[in-house]
Amino acid sequence: MRFAILAASLLAFAATPVLAAEDDIVLKKGAGQKQVEENCGACHSVDYIQANSPFLDHAKWEATVKKMINTFGAPISDQDATAIIDYLTANYGG
Repeated sequence: MRFAILAASLLAFAATPVLAAEDDIVLKKGAGQKQVEENCGACHSVDYIQANSPFLDHAKWEATVKKMINTFGAPISDQDATAIIDYLTANYGG
């Protein structure tokens, strides 16, 4: 009897859909937004931008972008890197 109750409970749990109440992150409109979405969003979620924004100023955003290029090999041009850093600082600078 215990096995039947356990099995029924597990089956009911597995059949219950799990939905997260999360919204997609929409970046703020501005110059450089396109470069951020195309370059940063190509490798990871832009959720990281909003999550880290309270902690990063211009110097830290610049260091982060350079780390993505130099350490992780992100193929970001110098022109795009400047636009990305300026955008992040203006819209998500702590």
